[in-house]
Amino acid sequence: MDGLMKNADSINRQLARYGVKFGIYKNGQFHERLFPFDPIPRVIAAEEWATLEKGLIQRVDALNAFLRDIYGKRHIIADGVIPEDFVYLSSGYLPQCEGIVPPGGIYSHISGIDLVKGKNGTWYILEDNLRVPSGASYPLIARQLCRRCSPETFRQNNVVDNRNYGNLLRETMDAANTGGINVIFTPGRYNAAYFEHSYLAERSGAVLAESQDLYVKNNRLYYRSLEGDQQVGALYRRISDDYLDPLCFLPESLIGIPNLMAVYRAGNVAIINSPGNGVADDKGIYYFVPKMIRYYLNQEPILSNAPTYLPFYEEDRAYVLEHLDTLVIKDVAEAGGYGVVFGSGLSAEKLAEMRRTILSEPRRFIAQEVVDFEDLPLLEGGSTVLRKADLRAFVLTGKETRVWPSGLTRFSRNPDSFIVNSSQGGGFKDTWILR
Repeated sequence: MDGLMKNADSINRQLARYGVKFGIYKNGQFHERLFPFDPIPRVIAAEEWATLEKGLIQRVDALNAFLRDIYGKRHIIADGVIPEDFVYLSSGYLPQCEGIVPPGGIYSHISGIDLVKGKNGTWYILEDNLRVPSGASYPLIARQLCRRCSPETFRQNNVVDNRNYGNLLRETMDAANTGGINVIFTPGRYNAAYFEHSYLAERSGAVLAESQDLYVKNNRLYYRSLEGDQQVGALYRRISDDYLDPLCFLPESLIGIPNLMAVYRAGNVAIINSPGNGVADDKGIYYFVPKMIRYYLNQEPILSNAPTYLPFYEEDRAYVLEHLDTLVIKDVAEAGGYGVVFGSGLSAEKLAEMRRTILSEPRRFIAQEVVDFEDLPLLEGGSTVLRKADLRAFVLTGKETRVWPSGLTRFSRNPDSFIVNSSQGGGFKDTWILR
């Protein structure tokens, strides 16, 4: 790895030249910045990866089964596994999607599953991202540039090649396609992950389009092209549900496609990922995923959730209120590292305020034990330091469910922080899976 460390500055300069950026909204303003890359990779042994792969496939298959059920006959509610009110109170549940069965019955085609490895060696699932998970492009292009700067590093280390992500993405879109071209639908240049949208379009052979490039006619979706308008069969949307169709969701949306949901409901286009997936990656629903695995697959979960409590339940609420100063409190409606509060960092006054808020809005929060997850080495100021890091694994579901043999390792740049999210100013590493 010496070759990568010696070329760290060169790799980051090339990333800057390619425009590898991640935008941050702060105080109502958009700040675009380079996404800092650290050349020391996270390394995962083949045997360890094999277990992770099986557990990730199991989890995503169960989540897809839940989405089919919850927008269909709702057996899991009727059988008392998940409380009815708990599902329908989720901000991610969309009544507009009831009764819609997407092509192939797949709702989450591209799932970003966030994990951490505890210092005890156990991997824990922290979060499921089934709406618009971002991040695959960053280790993909970083590996490409690392190979260019230090080819001998990859000749000397038995690392699984990760360059197949574009093919996996294309095969996933093709499996859902209802007849037409594949399109990556971006809100445009000022989206935080615009680099990713354009890069993945290039790697997968899909068309990159904004709302003005797309229109609905005769209950079909079309792309305006210089060669003539083309029907769209699969739309990989990188836009939040609320903004997809101003005639179905937020009427003030200027980045959506009018009547898109009518085309989707008629089965004339696949939307990747499906609208309404937010009910399954609600941080409160996360609590029930191990039960989903047992219920839908009749299997024991291979990967564990972090120890989690649901204040919605009286017994859990009592425990949370008693141990608030040692737990992590998460607002279920927030994402990107926002809405995360460590009880140990609160004053007595703030703890009392949090207790009152939990009592008045128990559905709004989950609480978790603090997982002391591993620190990974990174270069800082010419020396090696240790920082907290997680892993976002990418699971793609088309004709079958597959895990990309790579992933986005994000690290905190703050030595005192457990929050590693890109939107909170963290950096990223490549993830090496050994053969």
